Amino acid sequence: MTHLYLIAQVAGRAVAIDSDQVESVVDIGEVTQVPLASQHIRGLAALRSRVVTVVDTHTALGLDSASQAKRAVITLVEGHHYALLVDALDDVAPFELLPLAGGVALDTAWRRAGRGIVERDGEPILAIDLASLVPGYSGALN
Repeated sequence: MTHLYLIAQVAGRAVAIDSDQVESVVDIGEVTQVPLASQHIRGLAALRSRVVTVVDTHTALGLDSASQAKRAVITLVEGHHYALLVDALDDVAPFELLPLAGGVALDTAWRRAGRGIVERDGEPILAIDLASLVPGYSGALN
């Protein structure tokens, strides 16, 4: 069964995000740092008369910070809005989600975020669960 996916770039890798997880795509303006917040949290930003928590996806994946990223995917996790930073946005298209093959080599953070594979023009793209990148999210699948 096909479903719509947003194709984005995170840490030099194309990723597919199920459209059901995407509330909107925005450019993030000023981010206010939060003292004592998790290292994954870049801070808070105002977005359409509400405050969102900005998550540095690079740091959430155990990589160097994406300090220049200004594009974000807005998602709702356990009743709270989060802006997950992405390097770039590519496309929205229908794909069939395929299971992660046993031979796919992913490090721990990518494996935790990965939900399967979609194929675009014969190239596999890792489908990720945005909620798994939110610090403290207890419903993330392992």
